[in-house]
Amino acid sequence: MSDTPIELQAATNDIPCMLLPLVEEFLLVPTVTVAEMAPIQPFEIIPNTPDWFLGFYPWRNLRVPVVSFETINEQSPPKLNARGRVAVLNNTGLSEKVPFLGLLTQNIPRMTRVEEPDITENESADLRPYDMIAVKVGLEELVVPNIESLEAAVLALNIKM
Repeated sequence: MSDTPIELQAATNDIPCMLLPLVEEFLLVPTVTVAEMAPIQPFEIIPNTPDWFLGFYPWRNLRVPVVSFETINEQSPPKLNARGRVAVLNNTGLSEKVPFLGLLTQNIPRMTRVEEPDITENESADLRPYDMIAVKVGLEELVVPNIESLEAAVLALNIKM
């Protein structure tokens, strides 16, 4: 056995994330937030709901409420893109009534690793109601969604989950 001390690698402060493509921007979410990126299939439409609520997505014998992030954030409703996906997000613990929440995306997401020194708040961005924070990672401008607020909006609809 050697008397040389064992060198331990320094722990990295990077966070595995996904970039979820919307029409005009990308959402940045930690990969642990995303349960699955599921292919688009018909939603169960619920009458008399706001246009941001797209209906329920059938996933693993569950009905996952799906939200248009653009529309709930007072932007134009996006068109369905055949290459789009439903980002099935784990809940935040706000309510067991919404175990998962779906966000409509416009394409396949990108994986990335974000290191602490590489991310800064984008103070020049105008935050909308469901943006938690706008950030810059390198040269990219991204939005971190407020998932808890999205869940609260779905719960406020008072529809059967």
